[in-house]
Amino acid sequence: MSHHDHDSHKDQPQDVVESIVPLMPIVLPIAGAVLIFLLAFIAVFMA
Repeated sequence: MSHHDHDSHKDQPQDVVESIVPLMPIVLPIAGAVLIFLLAFIAVFMA
């Protein structure tokens, strides 16, 4: 009776944000590069 299950959070579904956080060092620079490329493309196209 004194045994308590401390791993009860394994039964809960994993949060989407928590699954994305480890990928941030890869995703942010790629997204930034794409954004800069698109902005430069628009600037050259409008000029």
